[in-house]
Amino acid sequence: MPNYRRADAEGGCYFFTVNTLRRQPFLIDADVRAALREAIESVRTTLPFAIDAWVLLPDHLHCLWTLPPGDADFSARWKLIKTRVTQQCGDRLMRDEYMTARRKEKRQGSLWQHRYWEHQIRDEHDFARHVDYVHWNPVKHGHVKCVADWPYSSFHRYVKAGIYPPDWVGRVNQRLAGDVCQLSRMAMQSQPAEVQGNKVEFGE
Repeated sequence: MPNYRRADAEGGCYFFTVNTLRRQPFLIDADVRAALREAIESVRTTLPFAIDAWVLLPDHLHCLWTLPPGDADFSARWKLIKTRVTQQCGDRLMRDEYMTARRKEKRQGSLWQHRYWEHQIRDEHDFARHVDYVHWNPVKHGHVKCVADWPYSSFHRYVKAGIYPPDWVGRVNQRLAGDVCQLSRMAMQSQPAEVQGNKVEFGE
């Protein structure tokens, strides 16, 4: 059994799904990607976390983070990240018809859905399954036929580390080979530092 060491990290590993408000398709716009990258890097200077996997789609994102030992305050991190992106891109993307009284009162803008989904990773099997889910997502939603064709993903970092082959899973009409976890037998076999940590990759 491979050693998926990030899954049992002391600080806890979490899977997140974050949606734009009413699924507006702006997340892969160049200015939003730049703002998101800057926001994450800024927040991590005071509230560090490791990025184990990430995918950015037009109207939502999925990611896995590992937090430091004794720290489970991911909500503060997301609040700061969302706020910083709204400050940089909110004027261009403002939708007055989406602005409720509550949003106006709290100056929240019209970019982000209030809530997000979080799941604490239980074990190496759960970690592997969610890493695969993150990387397969652009194909699942019909944006590309091959995982490698989607630029806004940590998949390419995993390929460089030799964990996934460039043609992992194959074409969209090819069935996921048995149990989805079987596809992750390669995941995290190399040193964790090669595939997690500090770089935020959303394409150029």
